[in-house]
Amino acid sequence: MAKKSIVARQAKRVKLVAKFAEKRAALKEAGDYAGLDLLPKNASPVRLKNRCQLTGRPKGYIRYFGISRITFRDMALNGKIPGVKKASW
Repeated sequence: MAKKSIVARQAKRVKLVAKFAEKRAALKEAGDYAGLDLLPKNASPVRLKNRCQLTGRPKGYIRYFGISRITFRDMALNGKIPGVKKASW
């Protein structure tokens, strides 16, 4: 489980990116790079990190499900993810 402060910081960045998305797009299209510099650093989508929705783990992230590999395995083995079953051959 990631620290609460790290998860909160990531959530704050997500909100900032959404807030400034239209303004960033307009400034980029106009070529106003000086105006882009005046925006907050955390308003850039590059600063976002994929994290597990349940635990906040940054590594081993499965994009399709939005959770980490460890959480995915636990949920799959408990039957909480429909259509996923353990492979055997």
